Amino acid sequence: MVTAFVQIKTAGRKPSAVAQQVISIDGVAEVYSISGDWDVLAVLRLATYEQIAEVVPEKIAVVPGVASTTTILAFRAYTAGELAAAFDIGLS
Repeated sequence: MVTAFVQIKTAGRKPSAVAQQVISIDGVAEVYSISGDWDVLAVLRLATYEQIAEVVPEKIAVVPGVASTTTILAFRAYTAGELAAAFDIGLS
């Protein structure tokens, strides 16, 4: 399973309208409205990088109101337990 985060800048439409369309795209697991330079963050979970390479330009980027996107690929996910173990040096 490949995870990618797609930052979306909107223009001409409310971010909520764009988010509602993006969440209906196959492979999009979650969509958030966010603060900062970008308006919407989509979390993609697909089987291959090739599928992400198709979904972003062919499905997300063409949604009305999407002005631009930036895609961030995740290499590994860390859970809270894994992080605690990684930083545990045995001190009480």
